[in-house]
Amino acid sequence: MSPFLLLDYAGPIRFPGDGAKRGVGEHPHRGFETVTIVYQGEVEHRDSTGNGGVIGPGDVQWMTAGSGIFHEELHSGAFSHSGGDLQMVQLWVNLPKSHKMTPPGYQGITKQDIPEVTLADNAGTLRPIAGPFLDHQGPAHTFSPVHVWDMRLKAGGQTCFELPEGWTTTLVVLEGAVCINSSAPVTEAGMVLLSRQKTGIKLHAEQSSLVLLLSGEPINEPIVGNRPFVMNSKSEILQAFDELQRGVFGRL
Repeated sequence: MSPFLLLDYAGPIRFPGDGAKRGVGEHPHRGFETVTIVYQGEVEHRDSTGNGGVIGPGDVQWMTAGSGIFHEELHSGAFSHSGGDLQMVQLWVNLPKSHKMTPPGYQGITKQDIPEVTLADNAGTLRPIAGPFLDHQGPAHTFSPVHVWDMRLKAGGQTCFELPEGWTTTLVVLEGAVCINSSAPVTEAGMVLLSRQKTGIKLHAEQSSLVLLLSGEPINEPIVGNRPFVMNSKSEILQAFDELQRGVFGRL
């Protein structure tokens, strides 16, 4: 799946308005990036560099762990008290060896920052979060070439794309039912991994559908992961745990 490491699809699930700030408390990372896309609800981020913010429907947090960071991701205060539906995706994107120790960073990308492009024949809309689409450029800065496209397809809509040969490409159907290159319908929470030798993608939505397309140039380097760290060797993992214990990652 290189350059992608992990995909977590959370929800949709309804939470009570009881004031409890649920989520993932303080924890470290090194060597990759986390991308959080919110469809419903609100998520609040805070990290050891002093960055943070609240993202709601249509917004994205793109965090570069790089050389090391502590962060937490919880329901926002407002969402905790109001309650409601939460639906989100978190993606881990690997960093090339040359950038694994880059300084940590944070990109808070609002819905207004992301172009929304109407697809041909009014098949739906596409939002490029990262990478280009037609004459539009996704706002996310990346360390290797990737496309992260958020699509909403209308029932009966058909659309086609060409992507670079040799790239990893996967489509995740979050809602609805979509035929991909004449496949049987891929339904809710289904994922399709395409051949790297194929560049053309044809989508036919049998229902109104929410689809996430992930495509990227593979990083042909060793991957050694241990819990919150993804590096290129075991010795680098041991170094990360040593530096974590010595306080090099800082604190919230």
